[in-house]
Amino acid sequence: MKKIASLTIALTLGCAGIATAQQALTQQEVNAQLAEQGYTKVHDLNFHDGVWTARALSGDGTHVKLRIDPATGRAFPDEQTSRLSEGDVRASLSVDGYTHVHDVDFHHGIWTAKAKNAAGESVSLQIDPQSGRIIGSD
Repeated sequence: MKKIASLTIALTLGCAGIATAQQALTQQEVNAQLAEQGYTKVHDLNFHDGVWTARALSGDGTHVKLRIDPATGRAFPDEQTSRLSEGDVRASLSVDGYTHVHDVDFHHGIWTAKAKNAAGESVSLQIDPQSGRIIGSD
């Protein structure tokens, strides 16, 4: 009975991981989303640290590095400004149950931070600079 319960838990967790992976946009979907947002000549599109990254030309012809939300396709150019402060990011992560938040930094158009999740595991987070929503983690 104990083995069956353990197997059930393992399968449930495994399926949850698969569902999360399936929620991420495909490379073709990301390309389409970037085109809709006015980016052209997209290249070096890769999935890294829980988010898509790419290089492209913005609508005004500027070369930009992008981080892309894997669920929505929203692009965050590296030269963007944040409406959130470091304190806002720390407070948002605390409300979301993260502890031991450190190395909070704004670069490449998004906030990044390291913390411990509710399970006590160390995680690296990437955070939307406008809403404070976590867009990627590893």
